[in-house]
Amino acid sequence: MRNVSFSRGTGPGALALCAALMVSASACSAPATSTADPAPAQTADSPVRFTELARLDMPVAMAVRKGDPTLYVAEQTGRLRAVKDGKVAPEPVVDLSAEVSGGNEQGLLGVAFHPEGGHLYLDWTDAEGHTHVTEWAFDGVRATARRDVLVQRQPYANHNGGQLAFGPDGYLYIALGDGGSGGDPQGNGQNTGTWLGKILRIDPRGTPYRVPEDNPLRTTQGAKPEIWAYGLRNPWRFSFDRKTGDMWIGDVGQNSWEEVDFAPKGKGGVNYGWNRREGKHDFQGGKAEGTTEPVIEYPLHEGGNCSVIAGHVYRGTRVPALSGRFLYGDFCAGWIRATPADRPGTGEQVGQVEQLSSFGEDNDGELYALSLSGPIYRIEASATR
Repeated sequence: MRNVSFSRGTGPGALALCAALMVSASACSAPATSTADPAPAQTADSPVRFTELARLDMPVAMAVRKGDPTLYVAEQTGRLRAVKDGKVAPEPVVDLSAEVSGGNEQGLLGVAFHPEGGHLYLDWTDAEGHTHVTEWAFDGVRATARRDVLVQRQPYANHNGGQLAFGPDGYLYIALGDGGSGGDPQGNGQNTGTWLGKILRIDPRGTPYRVPEDNPLRTTQGAKPEIWAYGLRNPWRFSFDRKTGDMWIGDVGQNSWEEVDFAPKGKGGVNYGWNRREGKHDFQGGKAEGTTEPVIEYPLHEGGNCSVIAGHVYRGTRVPALSGRFLYGDFCAGWIRATPADRPGTGEQVGQVEQLSSFGEDNDGELYALSLSGPIYRIEASATR
């Protein structure tokens, strides 16, 4: 186990997310004191630039609502904020700041809107550190009729995952880490009898939810029927390609390797190997029959690397040079790379964002980058292109 115990209350946001993603303390030192965050670096001949849109308190996730130009951004400290035309609404949409746990990788971690637009969902950890996926009715102004959809007790304080997203099938996908500590001591990644170390797939508009009939493990004896994918360590962020429906998963590594996993549209039941494998390498037990290797891996620590941040396949129109490319980055090193989605590899660096915590996609397919230190950047075509 790599011991990290920083909290939001004892240091800057960079250290909080380092703890959240369970990276080594040496990889995540506090940034130098300054009056303002440096502007994101644009690499030579980069097709993109990063334009600051707004600033929030530790933004970690973003979602949009059908027919609504507003960007909804989750602050790890517990508030869901609305950003419209670059202006942050004075009152939060939802305020859980008095209820969320306040240290390590806990807090408000994910947000998604139902495709029909009338309900929002938040992934957060309570005062005891347990994960909740909670629903509100939402009319664009007020969030009402709160109810928990599901709750997962957490054995340790780290590896909570937190991503929420609706897939092209209209179902809600939920990322949960392996339960924490180091090396997955409970073997949760390979245990289909628990939600930990999995991505779940449900219809949240049930009582309290409904399991889709075509979930891959629904009829498997001893398996949790909600499971869509397993063998994951800490899938901090995942996304769906809005054109193809394919799924991209950034799974934070343990000692040596960061990885991005992939599943074609509709392919569930995939075992990504943790904790038998870390990336494409043996960890405990080596490659098992039926496990799927990542499509991208890169070494931990090299060049300051610490935690993979999965983004999106670009399907917008404003940056033609990124068309069909998958964007991802690293939290500590801060680089952002783009690689062709139809032949993924390490890719080319297109920019640098300090304390990169997440990416976002709006209703037009345009992309955003979030920094834990506060800025939200819109990714635009470079002025030199």
